[in-house]
Amino acid sequence: MNRVRAGLGGVWLPMSSDFEELDFCPTPMGDLLLRRRRVLSLGGVEVFEVKLGEAYLMSSLFHEVEVALADLGLAQLQAGDWDVVVGGLGLGYTAMAALAHQSLRSLLVVDALDAVIDWHQRGLVPLGPKLMADPRCRFVLADFFASAKSGPGFDPAQPNRRFHAVLLDIDHSPRKLLHSRHGSFYEADGLRALATHLHPGGVFAMWSDDPPDDHFTRALETVFATVTSQVVTFENPILDCESASTVYVALKATAA
Repeated sequence: MNRVRAGLGGVWLPMSSDFEELDFCPTPMGDLLLRRRRVLSLGGVEVFEVKLGEAYLMSSLFHEVEVALADLGLAQLQAGDWDVVVGGLGLGYTAMAALAHQSLRSLLVVDALDAVIDWHQRGLVPLGPKLMADPRCRFVLADFFASAKSGPGFDPAQPNRRFHAVLLDIDHSPRKLLHSRHGSFYEADGLRALATHLHPGGVFAMWSDDPPDDHFTRALETVFATVTSQVVTFENPILDCESASTVYVALKATAA
Protein backbone atom coordinates (compact mmCIF):
# COMPACT_ATOMS: atom_id res chain seq x y z
CA MET A 1 0.00 0.00 0.00
CA ASN A 2 1.27 3.50 -0.85
CA ARG A 3 1.75 5.74 2.18
CA VAL A 4 2.43 9.40 2.88
CA ARG A 5 4.20 11.08 5.80
CA ALA A 6 1.99 13.06 8.17
CA GLY A 7 3.10 15.71 10.63
CA LEU A 8 6.51 16.52 12.03
CA GLY A 9 6.79 13.11 13.67
CA GLY A 10 7.09 11.40 10.31
CA VAL A 11 4.14 9.04 10.89
CA TRP A 12 3.20 7.19 7.70
CA LEU A 13 -0.47 6.96 6.81
CA PRO A 14 -2.40 5.30 3.95
CA MET A 15 -2.47 7.53 0.88
CA SER A 16 -5.34 8.45 -1.42
CA SER A 17 -5.08 7.71 -5.14
CA ASP A 18 -5.66 11.44 -5.62
CA PHE A 19 -2.44 12.34 -3.78
CA GLU A 20 0.93 10.60 -3.76
CA GLU A 21 4.32 11.61 -2.42
CA LEU A 22 6.70 10.09 -4.97
CA ASP A 23 10.02 11.04 -3.42
CA PHE A 24 11.46 12.96 -0.49
CA CYS A 25 15.13 13.87 -0.13
CA PRO A 26 16.98 16.25 2.24
CA THR A 27 19.40 18.55 0.40
CA PRO A 28 21.73 21.40 1.45
CA MET A 29 19.14 23.83 0.10
CA GLY A 30 16.19 22.28 1.94
CA ASP A 31 13.96 19.21 1.75
CA LEU A 32 13.19 18.23 -1.85
CA LEU A 33 9.73 16.81 -2.48
CA LEU A 34 8.16 15.31 -5.58
CA ARG A 35 4.45 14.67 -5.44
CA ARG A 36 1.57 13.79 -7.73
CA ARG A 37 -2.00 14.91 -7.16
CA ARG A 38 -5.27 15.16 -9.00
CA VAL A 39 -6.86 18.61 -9.14
CA LEU A 40 -10.53 17.79 -8.79
CA SER A 41 -11.58 21.39 -9.48
CA LEU A 42 -10.00 21.04 -12.94
CA GLY A 43 -11.72 17.79 -13.80
CA GLY A 44 -9.24 15.49 -12.09
CA VAL A 45 -6.20 16.50 -14.14
CA GLU A 46 -3.01 14.82 -12.89
CA VAL A 47 -0.33 17.29 -11.73
CA PHE A 48 3.28 16.68 -10.74
CA GLU A 49 4.79 19.23 -8.35
CA VAL A 50 8.26 19.89 -6.94
CA LYS A 51 8.89 21.71 -3.65
CA LEU A 52 12.22 22.73 -2.14
CA GLY A 53 11.80 23.64 1.50
CA GLU A 54 8.64 25.74 1.67
CA ALA A 55 8.94 27.02 -1.91
CA TYR A 56 7.18 25.56 -4.93
CA LEU A 57 9.76 25.11 -7.70
CA MET A 58 7.64 23.85 -10.53
CA SER A 59 4.39 22.23 -11.58
CA SER A 60 3.44 20.24 -14.65
CA LEU A 61 0.29 22.37 -14.77
CA PHE A 62 2.36 25.39 -15.88
CA HIS A 63 5.18 24.68 -18.32
CA GLU A 64 4.60 27.19 -21.11
CA VAL A 65 7.55 29.33 -20.06
CA GLU A 66 9.92 26.34 -19.81
CA VAL A 67 9.05 25.51 -23.42
CA ALA A 68 9.35 29.17 -24.45
CA LEU A 69 12.83 29.30 -22.92
CA ALA A 70 14.04 26.67 -25.37
CA ASP A 71 12.09 27.95 -28.36
CA LEU A 72 12.98 31.64 -27.95
CA GLY A 73 16.63 30.90 -27.27
CA LEU A 74 17.19 28.39 -30.06
CA ALA A 75 15.29 30.54 -32.57
CA GLN A 76 18.34 32.86 -32.60
CA LEU A 77 20.67 30.15 -33.96
CA GLN A 78 21.43 29.48 -37.58
CA ALA A 79 20.37 26.06 -38.90
CA GLY A 80 23.02 23.43 -38.34
CA ASP A 81 24.10 20.84 -35.82
CA TRP A 82 23.62 22.37 -32.38
CA ASP A 83 25.21 21.33 -29.11
CA VAL A 84 23.12 22.69 -26.25
CA VAL A 85 23.30 22.84 -22.45
CA VAL A 86 20.23 23.04 -20.23
CA GLY A 87 20.93 24.19 -16.68
CA GLY A 88 18.30 22.70 -14.37
CA LEU A 89 16.47 19.48 -15.25
CA GLY A 90 13.32 19.92 -13.18
CA LEU A 91 10.38 18.09 -14.74
CA GLY A 92 12.15 18.09 -18.11
CA TYR A 93 10.05 20.50 -20.16
CA THR A 94 12.90 22.73 -21.37
CA ALA A 95 15.01 19.70 -22.28
CA MET A 96 12.13 18.11 -24.18
CA ALA A 97 11.40 21.36 -26.04
CA ALA A 98 15.07 21.60 -27.06
CA LEU A 99 15.04 18.02 -28.36
CA ALA A 100 12.05 18.88 -30.56
CA HIS A 101 14.33 21.07 -32.70
CA GLN A 102 15.63 19.04 -35.63
CA SER A 103 18.94 20.93 -35.72
CA LEU A 104 19.83 19.79 -32.20
CA ARG A 105 22.75 17.34 -32.27
CA SER A 106 23.44 16.89 -28.57
CA LEU A 107 21.89 17.99 -25.28
CA LEU A 108 23.70 18.14 -21.95
CA VAL A 109 21.35 18.59 -18.99
CA VAL A 110 23.19 19.78 -15.86
CA ASP A 111 21.61 19.42 -12.43
CA ALA A 112 23.15 19.57 -8.95
CA LEU A 113 20.55 17.29 -7.33
CA ASP A 114 21.03 13.57 -7.81
CA ALA A 115 17.42 12.96 -6.78
CA VAL A 116 16.07 14.99 -9.71
CA ILE A 117 18.09 12.99 -12.23
CA ASP A 118 16.95 9.81 -10.47
CA TRP A 119 13.28 10.78 -10.93
CA HIS A 120 13.78 10.73 -14.68
CA GLN A 121 15.89 7.59 -14.73
CA ARG A 122 13.26 5.71 -12.71
CA GLY A 123 10.33 7.09 -14.70
CA LEU A 124 8.75 8.84 -11.72
CA VAL A 125 7.94 11.91 -13.85
CA PRO A 126 6.10 11.79 -17.20
CA LEU A 127 8.93 13.03 -19.44
CA GLY A 128 11.64 10.87 -17.88
CA PRO A 129 11.30 7.84 -20.18
CA LYS A 130 11.26 10.06 -23.28
CA LEU A 131 14.40 11.94 -22.26
CA MET A 132 16.17 8.72 -21.33
CA ALA A 133 15.28 7.14 -24.67
CA ASP A 134 16.68 9.99 -26.80
CA PRO A 135 20.35 9.24 -27.65
CA ARG A 136 21.07 12.96 -28.04
CA CYS A 137 20.33 13.63 -24.36
CA ARG A 138 22.77 13.11 -21.48
CA PHE A 139 22.41 14.04 -17.80
CA VAL A 140 25.35 15.49 -15.85
CA LEU A 141 25.32 15.64 -12.06
CA ALA A 142 27.12 18.92 -11.34
CA ASP A 143 26.73 22.45 -10.02
CA PHE A 144 25.82 24.49 -13.11
CA PHE A 145 27.21 27.71 -11.61
CA ALA A 146 30.54 26.17 -10.64
CA SER A 147 30.83 24.63 -14.11
CA ALA A 148 30.08 27.98 -15.76
CA LYS A 149 32.95 29.61 -13.87
CA SER A 150 35.40 26.78 -14.47
CA GLY A 151 37.84 26.45 -17.35
CA PRO A 152 36.82 22.88 -18.27
CA GLY A 153 33.17 23.88 -18.47
CA PHE A 154 30.02 21.78 -18.54
CA ASP A 155 31.05 18.45 -20.07
CA PRO A 156 33.24 16.30 -17.81
CA ALA A 157 33.78 13.87 -20.68
CA GLN A 158 35.11 16.62 -22.96
CA PRO A 159 36.79 19.48 -21.05
CA ASN A 160 36.82 22.93 -22.70
CA ARG A 161 33.98 21.94 -24.99
CA ARG A 162 31.97 24.85 -26.41
CA PHE A 163 28.25 24.95 -27.12
CA HIS A 164 25.85 26.77 -29.41
CA ALA A 165 23.36 27.58 -26.65
CA VAL A 166 23.01 27.49 -22.88
CA LEU A 167 19.44 27.55 -21.48
CA LEU A 168 19.14 28.25 -17.76
CA ASP A 169 16.19 27.59 -15.43
CA ILE A 170 17.37 27.18 -11.83
CA ASP A 171 16.89 30.24 -9.61
CA HIS A 172 13.55 32.04 -9.36
CA SER A 173 15.19 35.20 -10.75
CA PRO A 174 18.55 37.02 -10.67
CA ARG A 175 17.50 38.43 -7.27
CA LYS A 176 15.57 35.48 -5.81
CA LEU A 177 18.16 32.74 -5.50
CA LEU A 178 17.94 29.15 -4.34
CA HIS A 179 21.37 29.66 -2.75
CA SER A 180 23.35 32.84 -2.10
CA ARG A 181 26.46 31.41 -3.79
CA HIS A 182 24.66 31.69 -7.14
CA GLY A 183 24.58 35.48 -6.91
CA SER A 184 27.94 36.24 -8.55
CA PHE A 185 26.85 34.43 -11.72
CA TYR A 186 24.35 37.19 -12.52
CA GLU A 187 27.02 39.90 -12.54
CA ALA A 188 29.20 40.79 -15.53
CA ASP A 189 32.17 38.64 -14.47
CA GLY A 190 29.99 35.56 -14.00
CA LEU A 191 28.28 36.05 -17.36
CA ARG A 192 31.64 36.66 -19.03
CA ALA A 193 32.88 33.32 -17.72
CA LEU A 194 29.76 31.61 -19.09
CA ALA A 195 30.26 33.20 -22.50
CA THR A 196 33.66 31.52 -22.88
CA HIS A 197 31.80 28.20 -23.16
CA LEU A 198 29.75 29.44 -26.14
CA HIS A 199 30.72 29.41 -29.78
CA PRO A 200 30.81 32.81 -31.53
CA GLY A 201 27.20 33.67 -32.30
CA GLY A 202 26.05 31.40 -29.49
CA VAL A 203 23.03 32.06 -27.28
CA PHE A 204 22.48 32.33 -23.55
CA ALA A 205 18.79 32.26 -22.59
CA MET A 206 17.33 32.30 -19.10
CA TRP A 207 13.97 32.05 -17.33
CA SER A 208 13.00 34.44 -14.53
CA ASP A 209 9.80 34.58 -12.51
CA ASP A 210 10.19 38.36 -12.08
CA PRO A 211 9.57 41.19 -14.57
CA PRO A 212 12.59 42.30 -16.66
CA ASP A 213 15.40 43.45 -14.37
CA ASP A 214 17.32 46.54 -15.52
CA HIS A 215 20.44 45.75 -13.48
CA PHE A 216 20.67 42.22 -14.88
CA THR A 217 19.99 43.47 -18.40
CA ARG A 218 22.89 45.92 -18.13
CA ALA A 219 25.16 43.12 -16.92
CA LEU A 220 24.15 41.03 -19.94
CA GLU A 221 24.80 43.96 -22.28
CA THR A 222 28.39 44.31 -21.06
CA VAL A 223 29.08 40.75 -22.24
CA PHE A 224 26.77 39.95 -25.16
CA ALA A 225 26.26 41.67 -28.51
CA THR A 226 22.46 41.77 -28.32
CA VAL A 227 20.09 41.29 -25.38
CA THR A 228 16.30 41.03 -25.32
CA SER A 229 13.80 40.23 -22.59
CA GLN A 230 10.37 38.91 -23.43
CA VAL A 231 7.46 38.62 -21.02
CA VAL A 232 5.67 35.31 -21.54
CA THR A 233 2.11 35.08 -20.24
CA PHE A 234 0.08 31.96 -19.48
CA GLU A 235 -3.24 31.06 -17.91
CA ASN A 236 -3.22 30.03 -14.26
CA PRO A 237 -6.34 27.90 -13.80
CA ILE A 238 -5.71 27.45 -10.07
CA LEU A 239 -5.86 31.21 -9.39
CA ASP A 240 -8.13 31.87 -12.39
CA CYS A 241 -5.87 34.62 -13.70
CA GLU A 242 -3.07 35.30 -16.16
CA SER A 243 0.49 34.85 -14.87
CA ALA A 244 3.73 36.03 -16.45
CA SER A 245 7.44 35.27 -16.45
CA THR A 246 10.44 36.66 -18.32
CA VAL A 247 12.77 35.00 -20.81
CA TYR A 248 16.12 36.74 -21.43
CA VAL A 249 17.91 35.96 -24.68
CA ALA A 250 21.51 37.14 -25.14
CA LEU A 251 23.53 36.61 -28.32
CA LYS A 252 27.32 36.36 -28.30
CA ALA A 253 29.15 38.33 -30.99
CA THR A 254 30.21 36.37 -34.03
CA ALA A 255 33.89 36.01 -34.90
CA ALA A 256 35.42 38.88 -36.87
